[in-house]
Amino acid sequence: MTRLTIRARLTLVYGGLFLLAGVLLLAATYAMVAQRPGGQVGHTVSGPQAGVGDPGPQPIPPTAAPADGGVLTTSYQVAEDTWDDALDALLTRGAIALAAVGALTIALGWLLAGRMLQPLHRVTETARRIAESPAADRGLHERIALAGPPDEVKQLADTFDVMLARLDQAFDGQRRFIANASHELRTPLTVNRSLLEVALYRGEVTPQLAHLGRHLLEMNTRQERLLDGLLLLARSEREVTDRAYVDLADIVEHVTDTTDPGTVSVTAQAGEAPTTGNPALLERLVQNLVDNGVRHNVPAGGRLLVSTASRADGTVELRVANTGPVIPRYEVPGLFEPFHRYGGDRIAAPGAGLGLSIVRAVARAHGGDVRAVPGEGGGLVVTVTLPAADGPGGTPEAAGRDAVAAVSR
Repeated sequence: MTRLTIRARLTLVYGGLFLLAGVLLLAATYAMVAQRPGGQVGHTVSGPQAGVGDPGPQPIPPTAAPADGGVLTTSYQVAEDTWDDALDALLTRGAIALAAVGALTIALGWLLAGRMLQPLHRVTETARRIAESPAADRGLHERIALAGPPDEVKQLADTFDVMLARLDQAFDGQRRFIANASHELRTPLTVNRSLLEVALYRGEVTPQLAHLGRHLLEMNTRQERLLDGLLLLARSEREVTDRAYVDLADIVEHVTDTTDPGTVSVTAQAGEAPTTGNPALLERLVQNLVDNGVRHNVPAGGRLLVSTASRADGTVELRVANTGPVIPRYEVPGLFEPFHRYGGDRIAAPGAGLGLSIVRAVARAHGGDVRAVPGEGGGLVVTVTLPAADGPGGTPEAAGRDAVAAVSR
């Protein structure tokens, strides 16, 4: 059963109270008018027997009859009928007037309820925009900033603004902490790597020490990749404001040409896909998807298809499909969570577990989104959609050269 909205319920309350008051008023008026004034109304007799000196018609009881056949006028009956007709007219016309004014009151109540609830609609629209934003922290900079008297609705809007401000500060603080911590940890890791390389490659070392040194170098390199990924994730979660014209087809061709696929067969179908954004971040998005498709493409001899295209709905599409192990559909959403690795633990699995998380963050920072579905027979199909560019800043040839130069650096 569908519940009525607050506006409809307020309108029913306004209209119901008015109709109830009108019915009570009409009933009280009818009861007061129905009480006839005291005194007896008699009949009058007039006729030819009345003498010249007679004082005129004399009232007689209603049951009396004239003794000499005079004309009897029943003014009492006429007054009684008139009184009843007046009461009937009062009841009928009063009910009609009450119904007409009640309908007008309900209509006015509907309009007034809508106007009173308009600030609540503004709060709801702001909350919906924030809830429908592609990232959890996107849109937290918005404020309702409701103007008006300090009533209950304004207090609610002000409280909502305070909550948004604190959430925005919390997300900004989290990103700054990740970026600062990652940046501070890079220096000691770089020093450790330098010391290990000097100890391994300068002077004679025992086989055991060489094995330990190589293992420490691998661990150090992995930690450096992890910190680089955290820095990039913190950077890409911010909305991109400085945008340039980029064709995803140029980035795909550059990435597939410079990536070592090993035993994987890589096919690029780079159709024109112009968009706007940060070329370095978009290159990292494509690079992560290609690396992810190559790394998890087992057994050897698998295939990887990278394609770009423009769509009719005003977006461009990047699709990366690879063969590989069968992935249950319920496992796919978890692949985009940081440090999540399907089918491997955090120690033995390659990579830092941030590849797809960075892809999603970069896509959302550019106003797009990413989705993934299991491939037929195994593997994964990842589709990234981004807003299409209205047009390059200059000629298409110049924009294409700028994009290639940007991703090549």
